[in-house]
Amino acid sequence: MSLQHHPAVQCDGVAHRFGVKWALRGVSLAVQPGEIVALLGKNGSGKSTLIRAIATALRPTRGTVRVYGHDIRTEAGAVREISALVGHATGVYEDLTVTENLSFAVRMTGEDADAGRIQAVIEQVGLGHEAHSRARFLSAGQQRRIALARVLLRPVRLLLLDEPYTSFDDEGVARVNELVSDLRGRGGAAIIITHDFERARRVVDRTLRLDQGALVEPPPVLKVAHG
Repeated sequence: MSLQHHPAVQCDGVAHRFGVKWALRGVSLAVQPGEIVALLGKNGSGKSTLIRAIATALRPTRGTVRVYGHDIRTEAGAVREISALVGHATGVYEDLTVTENLSFAVRMTGEDADAGRIQAVIEQVGLGHEAHSRARFLSAGQQRRIALARVLLRPVRLLLLDEPYTSFDDEGVARVNELVSDLRGRGGAAIIITHDFERARRVVDRTLRLDQGALVEPPPVLKVAHG
Protein backbone atom coordinates (compact mmCIF):
# COMPACT_ATOMS: atom_id res chain seq x y z
CA MET A 1 0.00 0.00 0.00
CA SER A 2 1.26 3.48 -0.85
CA LEU A 3 2.57 5.62 1.98
CA GLN A 4 -0.01 8.24 1.05
CA HIS A 5 -2.84 5.83 1.96
CA HIS A 6 -1.71 5.79 5.58
CA PRO A 7 -1.82 8.65 8.09
CA ALA A 8 1.57 10.30 8.37
CA VAL A 9 1.29 9.78 12.14
CA GLN A 10 -1.21 7.67 14.06
CA CYS A 11 -0.95 7.61 17.86
CA ASP A 12 -3.33 5.46 19.88
CA GLY A 13 -3.34 5.64 23.68
CA VAL A 14 0.30 6.67 23.92
CA ALA A 15 1.53 6.93 27.50
CA HIS A 16 5.04 7.25 28.87
CA ARG A 17 6.41 7.25 32.37
CA PHE A 18 9.71 8.55 33.72
CA GLY A 19 10.03 6.90 37.11
CA VAL A 20 6.80 7.64 38.95
CA LYS A 21 5.85 10.60 36.73
CA TRP A 22 3.63 10.12 33.69
CA ALA A 23 4.86 12.46 30.94
CA LEU A 24 2.16 11.28 28.51
CA ARG A 25 -1.30 10.08 29.51
CA GLY A 26 -3.06 8.21 26.72
CA VAL A 27 -2.47 10.52 23.74
CA SER A 28 -4.39 9.62 20.56
CA LEU A 29 -4.04 11.70 17.40
CA ALA A 30 -3.65 11.49 13.64
CA VAL A 31 -1.70 13.68 11.25
CA GLN A 32 -2.43 13.27 7.55
CA PRO A 33 -0.01 13.47 4.60
CA GLY A 34 0.25 17.08 3.44
CA GLU A 35 -0.65 18.43 6.88
CA ILE A 36 1.42 20.72 9.13
CA VAL A 37 0.48 20.63 12.80
CA ALA A 38 1.72 22.88 15.61
CA LEU A 39 2.02 21.18 19.00
CA LEU A 40 1.55 23.70 21.79
CA GLY A 41 1.70 23.56 25.57
CA LYS A 42 3.60 24.70 28.63
CA ASN A 43 7.06 23.47 29.55
CA GLY A 44 6.78 19.94 30.90
CA SER A 45 3.48 19.20 29.18
CA GLY A 46 4.93 16.23 27.28
CA LYS A 47 5.48 17.76 23.83
CA SER A 48 9.10 16.71 23.38
CA THR A 49 8.42 13.27 24.84
CA LEU A 50 5.66 12.73 22.28
CA ILE A 51 7.70 13.62 19.20
CA ARG A 52 10.69 11.66 20.51
CA ALA A 53 8.40 8.64 20.72
CA ILE A 54 7.19 9.24 17.17
CA ALA A 55 10.81 9.52 16.02
CA THR A 56 11.72 6.20 17.75
CA ALA A 57 14.10 8.06 20.09
CA LEU A 58 12.23 6.48 23.01
CA ARG A 59 9.78 3.61 23.34
CA PRO A 60 6.49 4.60 24.98
CA THR A 61 5.40 2.73 28.07
CA ARG A 62 1.99 2.04 26.56
CA GLY A 63 0.12 2.57 23.32
CA THR A 64 0.98 2.34 19.65
CA VAL A 65 2.51 4.75 17.15
CA ARG A 66 2.63 4.30 13.40
CA VAL A 67 4.41 6.51 10.88
CA TYR A 68 3.01 6.04 7.37
CA GLY A 69 1.84 2.62 8.50
CA HIS A 70 5.14 1.56 10.08
CA ASP A 71 5.02 0.55 13.75
CA ILE A 72 7.72 2.34 15.76
CA ARG A 73 8.35 -0.79 17.86
CA THR A 74 8.70 -3.41 15.15
CA GLU A 75 9.71 -1.26 12.16
CA ALA A 76 11.89 1.42 13.75
CA GLY A 77 14.39 1.33 10.88
CA ALA A 78 11.69 2.02 8.31
CA VAL A 79 10.38 4.92 10.42
CA ARG A 80 13.84 6.47 10.66
CA GLU A 81 14.32 6.25 6.90
CA ILE A 82 11.30 8.46 6.20
CA SER A 83 11.35 10.82 9.20
CA ALA A 84 13.69 13.34 10.79
CA LEU A 85 13.78 14.87 14.25
CA VAL A 86 15.40 18.26 14.77
CA GLY A 87 15.55 18.86 18.50
CA HIS A 88 17.12 21.32 20.91
CA ALA A 89 20.59 19.82 20.42
CA THR A 90 21.88 20.40 16.91
CA GLY A 91 24.14 17.33 16.87
CA VAL A 92 26.81 19.39 15.12
CA TYR A 93 30.45 18.33 15.45
CA GLU A 94 32.21 21.54 16.43
CA ASP A 95 35.65 20.53 15.16
CA LEU A 96 34.32 19.79 11.66
CA THR A 97 33.51 22.37 9.02
CA VAL A 98 29.99 22.84 7.69
CA THR A 99 30.83 20.73 4.64
CA GLU A 100 32.52 18.04 6.73
CA ASN A 101 29.54 17.83 9.08
CA LEU A 102 27.18 17.19 6.18
CA SER A 103 29.54 14.77 4.41
CA PHE A 104 29.86 12.78 7.61
CA ALA A 105 26.07 12.71 8.05
CA VAL A 106 25.63 11.30 4.55
CA ARG A 107 28.34 8.67 5.00
CA MET A 108 26.68 7.52 8.22
CA THR A 109 23.68 6.48 6.12
CA GLY A 110 25.93 4.25 4.02
CA GLU A 111 25.73 6.48 0.95
CA ASP A 112 28.47 8.35 -0.90
CA ALA A 113 28.72 12.05 -0.10
CA ASP A 114 28.01 13.96 -3.31
CA ALA A 115 29.97 17.21 -3.10
CA GLY A 116 27.68 19.06 -5.49
CA ARG A 117 24.54 18.08 -3.60
CA ILE A 118 26.09 19.05 -0.26
CA GLN A 119 27.14 22.45 -1.58
CA ALA A 120 23.66 23.07 -2.97
CA VAL A 121 22.09 22.32 0.41
CA ILE A 122 24.60 24.57 2.17
CA GLU A 123 23.58 27.39 -0.14
CA GLN A 124 19.92 26.61 0.43
CA VAL A 125 20.22 27.19 4.19
CA GLY A 126 22.24 30.39 3.70
CA LEU A 127 25.68 29.13 4.77
CA GLY A 128 27.46 29.40 1.43
CA HIS A 129 30.10 31.78 2.79
CA GLU A 130 30.72 29.53 5.80
CA ALA A 131 31.02 26.18 4.02
CA HIS A 132 34.62 25.70 5.14
CA SER A 133 34.30 27.26 8.59
CA ARG A 134 34.57 25.05 11.64
CA ALA A 135 31.24 24.78 13.42
CA ARG A 136 32.71 25.96 16.72
CA PHE A 137 33.21 29.42 15.22
CA LEU A 138 29.61 29.75 14.04
CA SER A 139 26.70 31.29 15.94
CA ALA A 140 23.97 29.18 17.53
CA GLY A 141 21.64 30.13 14.68
CA GLN A 142 24.19 29.08 12.06
CA GLN A 143 24.71 25.74 13.79
CA ARG A 144 20.95 25.18 13.69
CA ARG A 145 21.10 25.83 9.95
CA ILE A 146 23.54 22.92 9.67
CA ALA A 147 20.94 20.75 11.40
CA LEU A 148 18.34 21.87 8.84
CA ALA A 149 20.78 21.14 6.02
CA ARG A 150 21.10 17.54 7.24
CA VAL A 151 17.34 17.17 6.84
CA LEU A 152 17.45 18.52 3.30
CA LEU A 153 19.95 15.84 2.32
CA ARG A 154 17.37 13.11 2.96
CA PRO A 155 14.04 12.37 1.23
CA VAL A 156 12.02 12.52 4.46
CA ARG A 157 8.23 12.31 4.57
CA LEU A 158 7.79 13.44 8.16
CA LEU A 159 9.52 16.31 9.95
CA LEU A 160 9.45 16.55 13.73
CA LEU A 161 10.68 19.99 14.77
CA ASP A 162 11.24 20.89 18.43
CA GLU A 163 11.41 24.70 18.81
CA PRO A 164 12.90 25.12 15.29
CA TYR A 165 12.84 28.94 15.43
CA THR A 166 15.18 29.21 18.42
CA SER A 167 18.26 31.38 17.70
CA PHE A 168 16.98 32.29 14.24
CA ASP A 169 16.63 35.77 12.80
CA ASP A 170 13.81 36.59 10.37
CA GLU A 171 15.72 35.06 7.45
CA GLY A 172 16.27 31.85 9.40
CA VAL A 173 12.58 31.67 10.31
CA ALA A 174 11.69 32.10 6.65
CA ARG A 175 14.01 29.24 5.69
CA VAL A 176 12.42 26.92 8.25
CA ASN A 177 8.96 27.76 6.94
CA GLU A 178 10.11 27.31 3.35
CA LEU A 179 11.43 23.84 4.22
CA VAL A 180 8.09 22.93 5.82
CA SER A 181 6.09 24.34 2.90
CA ASP A 182 8.21 22.41 0.39
CA LEU A 183 7.60 19.21 2.36
CA ARG A 184 3.85 19.82 2.31
CA GLY A 185 4.01 20.39 -1.44
CA ARG A 186 5.55 16.93 -1.82
CA GLY A 187 2.79 15.36 0.24
CA GLY A 188 4.84 15.13 3.44
CA ALA A 189 3.81 16.17 6.94
CA ALA A 190 5.32 17.95 9.92
CA ILE A 191 4.74 18.42 13.63
CA ILE A 192 6.20 21.65 15.00
CA ILE A 193 6.67 22.27 18.72
CA THR A 194 6.84 26.00 19.34
CA HIS A 195 6.30 28.61 22.01
CA ASP A 196 6.35 31.27 19.29
CA PHE A 197 3.25 30.39 17.31
CA GLU A 198 3.26 33.64 15.33
CA ARG A 199 6.41 32.51 13.52
CA ALA A 200 4.72 29.26 12.49
CA ARG A 201 1.26 30.65 11.75
CA ARG A 202 1.82 31.03 7.99
CA VAL A 203 2.56 27.33 7.47
CA VAL A 204 0.44 25.59 10.11
CA ASP A 205 -2.85 23.93 9.17
CA ARG A 206 -4.07 23.26 12.70
CA THR A 207 -2.90 23.16 16.29
CA LEU A 208 -2.90 20.58 19.05
CA ARG A 209 -2.29 21.37 22.70
CA LEU A 210 -0.88 19.17 25.44
CA ASP A 211 -1.46 19.81 29.12
CA GLN A 212 0.07 17.55 31.75
CA GLY A 213 0.59 14.83 29.18
CA ALA A 214 -2.94 14.83 27.74
CA LEU A 215 -4.43 16.44 24.64
CA VAL A 216 -6.78 19.36 25.26
CA GLU A 217 -8.73 21.55 22.89
CA PRO A 218 -6.72 24.59 21.72
CA PRO A 219 -8.31 28.04 21.93
CA PRO A 220 -10.40 28.70 18.78
CA VAL A 221 -8.21 31.66 17.80
CA LEU A 222 -5.32 29.27 17.17
CA LYS A 223 -7.21 27.19 14.64
CA VAL A 224 -5.76 28.79 11.55
CA ALA A 225 -6.54 28.67 7.87
CA HIS A 226 -4.28 29.68 5.01
CA GLY A 227 -5.27 32.68 3.01
